[in-house]
Amino acid sequence: MAMSLPHQIGAISGAPLAGDSGCVSGEAPSSATVSAVWRSPAASNLRVSAMAESDRISPSPPLSPRLGGVRPDLSVAAQALMSPATEAIEDREYVAGGAPQAKDRKGVPVFVMMPLDSVTWNHTVNRKKAMNASLQALKSAGVEGIMMDVWWGLVEGEKPGEYNWGGYVELLEMAKKHGLKVQAVMSFHQCGGNVGDSCTIPLPKWVVEEIDKDPDLAYTDQWGRRNYEYLSLGCDTLPCLKGRTPVQCYSDFMRSFRDTFDHLLGDTIVEIQVGMGPAGELRYPSYPEANGTWKFPGIGAFQCYDKYMLSSLKAAAEAYGKPEWGHTGPTDAGEYNNWPEDTNFFKKEGGGWNSQYGEFFLTWYSELLIAHGERIVQSAKNIFENKGIKISVKVAGIHWHYGTRSHAPELTAGYYNTRFRDGYLPIAQMLARHGAVFNFTCIEMRDHEQPQDAQCLPEKLVQQVARATQQAGVRLAGENALPRYDETAHEQILQASSLNVEGGAGAGQEMCAFTYLRMNPDLFQPENWRKFVAFVKKMGEGKDAHKCWEQVEREAEHFVHVTQPLVQEAAVALMH
Repeated sequence: MAMSLPHQIGAISGAPLAGDSGCVSGEAPSSATVSAVWRSPAASNLRVSAMAESDRISPSPPLSPRLGGVRPDLSVAAQALMSPATEAIEDREYVAGGAPQAKDRKGVPVFVMMPLDSVTWNHTVNRKKAMNASLQALKSAGVEGIMMDVWWGLVEGEKPGEYNWGGYVELLEMAKKHGLKVQAVMSFHQCGGNVGDSCTIPLPKWVVEEIDKDPDLAYTDQWGRRNYEYLSLGCDTLPCLKGRTPVQCYSDFMRSFRDTFDHLLGDTIVEIQVGMGPAGELRYPSYPEANGTWKFPGIGAFQCYDKYMLSSLKAAAEAYGKPEWGHTGPTDAGEYNNWPEDTNFFKKEGGGWNSQYGEFFLTWYSELLIAHGERIVQSAKNIFENKGIKISVKVAGIHWHYGTRSHAPELTAGYYNTRFRDGYLPIAQMLARHGAVFNFTCIEMRDHEQPQDAQCLPEKLVQQVARATQQAGVRLAGENALPRYDETAHEQILQASSLNVEGGAGAGQEMCAFTYLRMNPDLFQPENWRKFVAFVKKMGEGKDAHKCWEQVEREAEHFVHVTQPLVQEAAVALMH
């Protein structure tokens, strides 16, 4: 017997349910099915070489150089929910480099992130019935669209230049059938080793083989740990991947995507988010969670010790007139889990970060990251030109130790942001040059919810980023960093997305989109679903709406009431 809608939705969890043929974690996948939980590669994500550990105190001077069909019951629910606000969302069209355009634009369109393992190693849609039912439910709730990771390691996994788009063809057609827009993430990073990673998808096999031959293609810390999450930007323009440079590989991948899905660009596919680092973010892998290397709220560590980045540092130091600064990065910057005041480099008084050397090193380190981002966003812009889509870039919301002078975790990640310097404006200006969207995380967080001893200030960070994007004239989109289903988080997102920025120049503006993390069984639990439906409707109203929130919530309640039997059935199915 076919699974019911909520049962299908529940199947997304990866737990073995009656009627679910997915493998159980620990079982080998058969030729017919593939486990939703992808096994870690034999090698560790962070590989440690025999490089000797440097002294923790730098020499001086200076101090620091060292679905099938549509269910009738859900259709009724959809009609119950449809209101002028929802219809207004339907009328929007996306244009390249800008915000959604409509005859009467208002509100912020909501997208929902798909499960990381939406496409299997067999290049099919994972748990197709559950996926189809879930997309149907999202559309009925007024969601604008979905965000999906398009994994480099899946599509071009076996041989360079050979692309298998099978699972994505199916998934994108499914989204089109349900009238959902798609934000496609060009995921050039490894899945696994970061917050929320529920499966492991390594870089393409042939790329890993090249890193094994030349470990300096991987980001490296001062203790010799090699990070396989994303190729080092130090080799961006070197023909180190079977005769191609990494940037050429990224460009060829995007070009193949464009040619394969040209008929969907600008209609179903409305945005290309280009991955530029670990977790798809424009940053260095300075806080890797794999193997317990880093734990929140540690300051992280600089990732500039592969030979290609050190060669760049040497040249920069010589050009600066301080060749002695070009041998190594700061070696008094502590370890991954230190706090700023534990270190000579990041401490408040007399810290190396605020010295001439610190300014030189941090400028070099951050500008390399921005140049890396610009190379790739320029390529994406050229490839998708005149296709009617937006290009976006994701920036990490590093909010811990934000209240300190040095902002150490931001510095190690490549954002030269301190109490005396705006590190997000240069990134926003780079994106503005190419008409790209600045996508930022941690939109759901409130300052008082975070550990105050670590001076976490996510609200102030979001405000700073909003000001920077307004100053640079670039549109801002948002995501929640962690799964949240409570109204407190929803209200914070509503407030942040309105872009009422103190000292900002964006009167009348709102975020151009918000992406909700993530579609899973928890989202479809009765209370969470009720709150989510109300949240989507509120986001669609816009910040200048005069509609009573109680009325919005009553409309959402009516929708939930219609679908309540389905949700209850899902809860029962998940218990067995």
